Amino acid sequence: MAKSSSGALLASSPFRIFISRGEAFLFLFAIFILLSLFVQRISASSSAHFEGFDAEEDEELPVSDTKQDDYFSTHRTPHPSISLSTSTPESEHGPPHSPVADQGSGSTPKPQTTSSSSFDYWDEDEFEGIPQELSVPSDERAGTDQGSEAEKLDEDSKSNAGTQFKIGSYSIEIFCISFFIVFAINYFTGKKENESIALAWASKFAVKDSIFDKNFSLLGVGETDDSPLLLKEGQNVFKFYASGRRFCTGLLATMELKSRHDLISRLYNMVIPCEDEITFEVYMNDDAMDHVIFALARKKLAKTMQKEVKDLQRFAALVAPPSGRKWVVEELQAVSESKEVAGDLLTDAVLDQVFGDKSFEKFGKGFISMHLSDQHAGGSNKKMLVFKFALPDVNHMADMTRLVALVPYYIDQIGRYKLSSHARTKTEAARSKVAQEEYKELQSNRQEALQKKKAEQGKKVEEAEAKLSAEALRKKEAKERARQMKKSMPKLKMTRAH
Repeated sequence: MAKSSSGALLASSPFRIFISRGEAFLFLFAIFILLSLFVQRISASSSAHFEGFDAEEDEELPVSDTKQDDYFSTHRTPHPSISLSTSTPESEHGPPHSPVADQGSGSTPKPQTTSSSSFDYWDEDEFEGIPQELSVPSDERAGTDQGSEAEKLDEDSKSNAGTQFKIGSYSIEIFCISFFIVFAINYFTGKKENESIALAWASKFAVKDSIFDKNFSLLGVGETDDSPLLLKEGQNVFKFYASGRRFCTGLLATMELKSRHDLISRLYNMVIPCEDEITFEVYMNDDAMDHVIFALARKKLAKTMQKEVKDLQRFAALVAPPSGRKWVVEELQAVSESKEVAGDLLTDAVLDQVFGDKSFEKFGKGFISMHLSDQHAGGSNKKMLVFKFALPDVNHMADMTRLVALVPYYIDQIGRYKLSSHARTKTEAARSKVAQEEYKELQSNRQEALQKKKAEQGKKVEEAEAKLSAEALRKKEAKERARQMKKSMPKLKMTRAH
């Protein structure tokens, strides 16, 4: 009895906590409704799996959206009429027959033809005597014909799309192969074109009885006559060397041509055009060149050189055209350490041949710059003459003959040139001042390097002390104190008495 009362207490305790006594009946009723709905849902979902229902047959119907309602209306069996029927002894479950009207006493009743559509949804196991071959309705035949045609069209469209997809899927490979072929063709044609330009220049100015053959005793990179004239350092860089002349130790000509072998560079040059250039560097003897700093170039380039080139920035300035004498064309600008040097180097012969108003348009179109300096920076030899010209094409290489003739002309001109005493005093003072500035700069750089080295050493010592233990650090401090005390003690000198 005690157990039953305790069990009743445990069962009724949740209702005492959550709901009152008056609402306990409503709570149980709600739970009952939910359970009944759940059971009904399970029974409804499982009823579709029983045999003989229309769920499986409906799935086999045509899925034509436009004729679905008509199909169900024409092929659905009519409801049986409410009338009496007599059973035959052959079968108790035969299909229902519609009543036949009597036409007369002597006339025989006509058998009623039953359409095949009324037997579409009959079960073969339930009824007997049903014909096995059923005629397909005309609407269904039309639907199947239309479906087959639609399937054929879909297959054709898929095959065409597949062909287009296959062709389009290789577009990247086709582009890469085409680019590689064009790149290879351009490489060999551009390489051959650059070689033809270099050989055309050498055949014009470096062969027998040419300008360099008359002014230098040794041409080419070798010491024998069979040595090649040009040295190929790249597909667009060619060099020519000459030596054996007074006032200079040698001449080096460097041809920097367009990168015609590179397809990307060729396309870039179509947008931003550039020129083929040749640079002559003449290395003068130490005793063959006085204090001379002079440059001549087109106006924009001359201003840039005066700001960026080290010797021109320190010693030279832009020279205004003098009055009362011939001068270079307006397109060119002279940069010199003094007006005396500029006037002496731009002689009347040079102005008439190349830099004058009449001659420059015809013979000086390929001129870029000219730089003569005894303080040239960037090399072991400070005394240098640098000429830079633009190369014409292969068929017009003779147009730069007068420009090339400037090289041996200024070698002799600079080798024989001597400054006046007044100009020499100014140039020597300027060079001594620059030398002092360079010395101070060198000393400051050394001091900075030493301070940087000491700072690095001190940092290393601090890092080493941070890694030491307390005992090792104490010993090191004691050793340092002893050294300082020994250093502060007066020095005594002991002598032996005789």
